[in-house]
Amino acid sequence: MPRRTATMLASTLMLIALLCAGVFITVPYSEMSPGPTVNTLGDHDGEPVLQISGRKTYATSGHLNMTTVRVTSADYKMNLVEAVYGWLAHDNKVVPHDTLYPDGKTEQQSTQENAEEFSQSQESAKVAALKELDVPVRSWVIVSTVVKDSPAEGRLHAGDVIKAVDGTTVKEPGDVAELVTKHKPGEDVVFTIVPAKEQAAAEKENRTATRTQDVTITTKTSADTGEKRAIVGISAGTDHTFPFTVDIKLADVGGPSAGLMFALGIYDKLTPGSLTGGKFVAGTGTIDDDGKVGPIGGIEMKTVGARSKGAQYFLTPADNCAAAASDAPEGLTLVKVKTIDDALGALKDIRSGDTADLPQCTTK
Repeated sequence: MPRRTATMLASTLMLIALLCAGVFITVPYSEMSPGPTVNTLGDHDGEPVLQISGRKTYATSGHLNMTTVRVTSADYKMNLVEAVYGWLAHDNKVVPHDTLYPDGKTEQQSTQENAEEFSQSQESAKVAALKELDVPVRSWVIVSTVVKDSPAEGRLHAGDVIKAVDGTTVKEPGDVAELVTKHKPGEDVVFTIVPAKEQAAAEKENRTATRTQDVTITTKTSADTGEKRAIVGISAGTDHTFPFTVDIKLADVGGPSAGLMFALGIYDKLTPGSLTGGKFVAGTGTIDDDGKVGPIGGIEMKTVGARSKGAQYFLTPADNCAAAASDAPEGLTLVKVKTIDDALGALKDIRSGDTADLPQCTTK
């Protein structure tokens, strides 16, 4: 056999061997790719995404699309060939597995956490939109979750309203941890609560719940990393009562990143005229009750997904601007927003066509 032919054959066989090895060698990485994008002003799976009853609504036009990211599952074993392909592919992103699933988080745990964050983002979107419209919303601090095998298990329950801790009135969720950690582990802390069932009954009857009870819990030492402190094993959150019904119908979506676009969609449906002026606007960003927009993950995937569906403008959290601008899809204007007011101001310019002064994202 000629030497050249033998060399080519050996090289080919070696390449095949390397490819075969790459298929069987697993690497600790996961993949992100553009996910579905849904118009909050439109329908999804045959029904309106935003359903409002008990309040006059107005016709809308254009798009206010929320965007998503697809990720490989927690138990997916990526091989070396897939990782290399993902690194080379423009529309995908390969990241360390622990970035998406820290501390060995399982698929079930991740799904549950994403569902809770999605539910909270919907509540905050409603509050932010209604506050912007000067519609009063009643709010109170509640027990959001109770940790299994913690001192609070069986003593406090999800949905209980926390009125006070050790006699000090609670106004914000952060007040609860602050008051509990004033204790040393092993000391008692007294929660004044309205039981969840009593609160639910009061809401159903459109009255204020007045029956409270004191619950004494013995604190224990925190087990997580960082400075040791007294804990009872709950997380506190906020619940609200709205003067009319706002339902968000969107299944198989998780995480908090659609908050801004939900808030804008609600605002648009409750006000005359069109926020977008018929333009295709997409975006992302968490939102809190006061309308502050926060950063999200996977921004590069979301801009790609939005542009592929026809978006012309993308409302981008200020803290994500540099990453988004570093690889922005052609034809997509990235608009920097820090609050819902910023977003509404940008939409005013977009629908009027006066976009020269839009606050655009830069790499700096």
